[in-house]
Amino acid sequence: MNSRIVYLLFGIAMVAAVIAGGIAVLGTGRAAEPPGPAYVTAIPAGYRDWKLISVAHEEGSLHSIGAVLGNDLAVNAYRQGKLPYPDGAIIAALHYRHVSSAENNKVFGQDQSYVAGPPTNIQFMVKDSKKYAATGGWGFGHFQDGKPADAAFMKPCFPCHNQVKERDLIFTRYAP
Repeated sequence: MNSRIVYLLFGIAMVAAVIAGGIAVLGTGRAAEPPGPAYVTAIPAGYRDWKLISVAHEEGSLHSIGAVLGNDLAVNAYRQGKLPYPDGAIIAALHYRHVSSAENNKVFGQDQSYVAGPPTNIQFMVKDSKKYAATGGWGFGHFQDGKPADAAFMKPCFPCHNQVKERDLIFTRYAP
């Protein structure tokens, strides 16, 4: 075979390979996609129907009470003491100001009853070890009046939760 033909065929093969590679990259759209947020930006559907994991009371500037709920994957992992939590586990913390209940206190004859007052925020932790690899496999979310917090607000979540690595970044313990 003539060496010119060999070089020509080789050149055509190289051009075809470059074009095919370029089409493959463009077809995925990955080169142009900016990375998504490293935190949760949507409230998970159906969270109000999840099971109770525990309750919490926080004083100081928070002065709140809260219910900690989990989807089935999270609750099962809690009950089994299974760490790390599986991908798909979601934990919700519903926070409220606690207020004195005049109605209940009237029955008790003294000030002793506190109930949930106005909601302050809802927080979520979503386990996705690939999507949230940089934050220990958890995506953190904070919502006030249904609106997600921005990246600057969410920045301290991982460093704080990372202090309890031995519990897969979860502060709340299961209340049987």
